[in-house]
Amino acid sequence: MTTPNPTLPTALIEHCRSQFPALARGHDGQEAIYLDGPAGTQVPQSVIDAISHYYSTCNANHGGLFATSRESDTLVAEAHRALADFVGGHDPDEIVFGANMTTITFAFSRALSQQWQSGDNIVVTQLDHDANVSTWALAARDRGVEVRYAQINPADCTLDVADLKSKIDQRTQLVAVGLASNSSGSINPVAEICQYARHYDALSFIDAVHYAPHRLIDVQEIGCDALACSTYKFFGPHIGVLWGKKPLLSELQPYKVEPAADNTPDKWMTGTQNFACLCGARAAVDYIANIGHSVADDGSLSRRTALQIAYHAIEDYENTLCQQLLAGLENIAASSGITIHGISVNGDIRNRVPTVSISHPTWTSAQLAQALGDYEIYTWHGNYYALQLTRALQLEPEGMLRLGLVHYNTAQEVERLLLTLSSILKGEPPA
Repeated sequence: MTTPNPTLPTALIEHCRSQFPALARGHDGQEAIYLDGPAGTQVPQSVIDAISHYYSTCNANHGGLFATSRESDTLVAEAHRALADFVGGHDPDEIVFGANMTTITFAFSRALSQQWQSGDNIVVTQLDHDANVSTWALAARDRGVEVRYAQINPADCTLDVADLKSKIDQRTQLVAVGLASNSSGSINPVAEICQYARHYDALSFIDAVHYAPHRLIDVQEIGCDALACSTYKFFGPHIGVLWGKKPLLSELQPYKVEPAADNTPDKWMTGTQNFACLCGARAAVDYIANIGHSVADDGSLSRRTALQIAYHAIEDYENTLCQQLLAGLENIAASSGITIHGISVNGDIRNRVPTVSISHPTWTSAQLAQALGDYEIYTWHGNYYALQLTRALQLEPEGMLRLGLVHYNTAQEVERLLLTLSSILKGEPPA
């Protein structure tokens, strides 16, 4: 196995890694390797500091007529602007914060489904995280609306776009689809799907949770009506984010308490928000933007421009790591019988993010995760809420082992994973 030369400068990679305190964790002289990013990435010190600064200086509730409340509201407004920049939105009022993506989507589905009638239908997919499936299916059930499931291509765990389009008709009210699979890493052609949905006057909802740490989100280019993501998946705290077109957010009536404001986005942000973590969410966006400033060697760039540059570099670097991982897994598969679920090393790497799931005929995903964890390599097992996918692949109840790379991972870590996994499957102690 060979270690490729990464696209990003080594010094910049090391600079990024040095900002994450968790990456210094080790046990028995073995450094930890975090391949559990799809379930939640680690956070840089700047995010930790932003949260601590809020609690230390201006911890107050919203709308007070005194200094700390005004300062808190100013920081929250900055978070709205940062996340609007992050997704490519034009108006900070189109950004809604909540506990997590699932909670926000449940709230949004309750409001949106009030417009649905018996005889209508919605379209979801077998590839998505269940937060973009059951949220809509339960709302449809309550309104007597049909739920149609777009199928996958089992050979490479990509979405069958033709099948999805065949399920959209004049009574379709919503098409809900993910930008990237949190299981196979496959990227969906969401701009094409949203455009097709518009021909039938159907709304489109995009789950960008798994895409966000890897590629630049652009709601204008996608052409969706609403999009959700989670900052804890891109180096921030546990906060959910919803972007929606302002006319849509203004028109809909969410479930809320009577004294709460009726304007957007306040009417969507039920209860007292986690203001400190909203500051952390802004800091997470700025952390990524600062990578762009470093790559361009220009600190004067707008946040959005810096994000574009950062994600271009991140994509190139992660593609290199992903190719190394896939090639190594295919070498292991030749002798061990593992199956790689997703676009292979011979496929178009641009159509996937560096999240790879595997299964083995005798080792369960939990057994593999435990064995790797014993060597301080942190992976995830099961279905990770991509339940429709594991059912379609007939992998329930054991699911798959998921290996998730982000830009703070290194070629050396991938090499150690591959050597350790190979040794485990051979019944030998890792070198």
